[in-house]
Amino acid sequence: MKSFDEYLEEAEQAHGHLCAGQVLGVRLAMLGLTKLGLDDPHGKDRKRLVTFVEIDRCATDAVAVVTGCRLGKRALKFRDWGKMAATFVDVSTGKGVRIAAKESSKALARQMHPELENKNSQQMLAYREMPEDDLFTIQWVTVDLPPEEFPGYKGDRIVCKVCGEGINFRREVHRDGEMLCRACAGERYYEPL
Repeated sequence: MKSFDEYLEEAEQAHGHLCAGQVLGVRLAMLGLTKLGLDDPHGKDRKRLVTFVEIDRCATDAVAVVTGCRLGKRALKFRDWGKMAATFVDVSTGKGVRIAAKESSKALARQMHPELENKNSQQMLAYREMPEDDLFTIQWVTVDLPPEEFPGYKGDRIVCKVCGEGINFRREVHRDGEMLCRACAGERYYEPL
């Protein structure tokens, strides 16, 4: 594994700026990898890891940098729960660890660095220094990953009966004997004009 500072520099480049979320994300991901005993996420361990992130904020970019998990590789999974947390799963063992930032860390950052007026500056510095126990909760978990969730899964491609678009990874909806995409089954996030 690279050093904290090396990952932080890469995270800043990938995200476009350095902020408290980047510091938090790098530490969170490094802790997750350490707990699982994965020390080479971009090399020999790269096919062993699937990561679930629970927020679409700055920390998520840092988690992707540290773990090497990407949406396009099917190794990064997004669950929109609005929580500063990530779950790291070693698919070779089934072992998982969920790391969540403690809400109390924000107040602790203010206490640690009252000389800094800007809360982002307080948090950026404090999140570098805080002991893991003050910054995160750690929970061992299991995650049921069906075959279609694994990186590299090759499955049947289904065509939606209504719109004719292809559907991968068993995301189709079976309704009244027909196969539909989620949008045509009523789950769309957009409305056609």
